[in-house]
Amino acid sequence: MAEILGLGLSHYPPLASPDPSMAAILRMTLADPGIPISVKSPENWPAAAQAEWGSDQGVAAASIHRAALVEQFRKVRKALDDFNPDVVLIWGDDQYENFKEDVIPPFTVCAYDDMDVYPWRHAIGSSMMSGKPNAWGENLDKHYRLRGRRDIAKHLVSGLIEADFDIAYAYKPLHHESLAHAFTNAILYLDYDRVGWDYPTIAVPINCYGRKVISARGFMTDFGKPLDLDPPGPSPKRCMDMGAATARILRDSPWRVAVVASSSWSHAFMCDSTWRLRPDTPADRNLYRALVDGDYACWRSARTEDFEAAGQQELLNWCPMLGAMEELGAKLEWSNFIETHIFNSNKVFAVYQTT
Repeated sequence: MAEILGLGLSHYPPLASPDPSMAAILRMTLADPGIPISVKSPENWPAAAQAEWGSDQGVAAASIHRAALVEQFRKVRKALDDFNPDVVLIWGDDQYENFKEDVIPPFTVCAYDDMDVYPWRHAIGSSMMSGKPNAWGENLDKHYRLRGRRDIAKHLVSGLIEADFDIAYAYKPLHHESLAHAFTNAILYLDYDRVGWDYPTIAVPINCYGRKVISARGFMTDFGKPLDLDPPGPSPKRCMDMGAATARILRDSPWRVAVVASSSWSHAFMCDSTWRLRPDTPADRNLYRALVDGDYACWRSARTEDFEAAGQQELLNWCPMLGAMEELGAKLEWSNFIETHIFNSNKVFAVYQTT
């Protein structure tokens, strides 16, 4: 029986930027003509948001937020290195990067061979980092020789199809030169100290953005702008079921596998109830309590509409990991909730051990 490690983390794009740019999404929102000026005025924000924003538009707070996130990434990386997997499987979203108008699959297993990932060269149309300086001062030549495991990916696809999940698969990228930022950033941040990344990696994109994947190109639109909405993405329950099936397939394999949920939680720019200025922290806290308590039923009962209303679309990336941990009876070894009011999204980190 194989051993499986469960990990949860954020791929928050502005963490890759220098501190003065970390509140870039909020600054873009403050320029939105559809949001009332009074709502955008910091003096009318909650006290905690005003404190983070400060007199420097969040620059000092960015340093504190970065330090908190990097500490969590180091903990997750240590758990990963201690486990020493044969392969790392990452569930992440595709934000109008590799999948566009010609096809939007609910789930895809990227059964890629080895490839060179150039995070800054490949950032065009992805991750908010195209042509911008990064936190490491790296140039366009920075790259990872990312090892694939097509054999394991094909084994997983075969097992999922046999389990009645009609999952898509791909042997090469479609519109993106390598990997969407949910996957590239997960690797960049797990390698924040630049010790290297030699783990074979399988990306499994989920259509988290659903109704807004084409209509909003998976990102920001002006508040109140009418959109020709797309069909929804898969439901939280379906994602959990897919994760449970993945766990059964991998459990019966000969490989040591780390499965990773890659996303922040409520995204301010998709949360209309907060005028897109702040994440829906109460909704995040409710789900986080369920995670800590092992209340998988709470997650299974969540509706697509619930996630959309709270700006939690990307939590569909956490659903398969939680479904897998439920299936395996895994123990939550450690987790942390990093709250913010101005840096677009709350971030959760978690490590699950199976016996």
